[in-house]
Amino acid sequence: MLKGNKGITLVALIITIIVLLILAGVSISFVLNGGVVQKSVDAVNAYKNSATNENAQLDAVNTFMDQKWNEYVNGK
Repeated sequence: MLKGNKGITLVALIITIIVLLILAGVSISFVLNGGVVQKSVDAVNAYKNSATNENAQLDAVNTFMDQKWNEYVNGK
């Protein structure tokens, strides 16, 4: 037999591949099932809701200020 052969065995390679597949499966399930993707969708929805609320408040303030300005200009 040859002495001093250094290298990776087939068993070590198969075990490494199995471990990597398990890690990939766990990572993918974390990202897709209620993980990062769901949190980003929730954040986008929260942003849209806050932007809508802010615009409604700004419209109300603008309407109020327009009314007060018209009252001031017309002398009421």
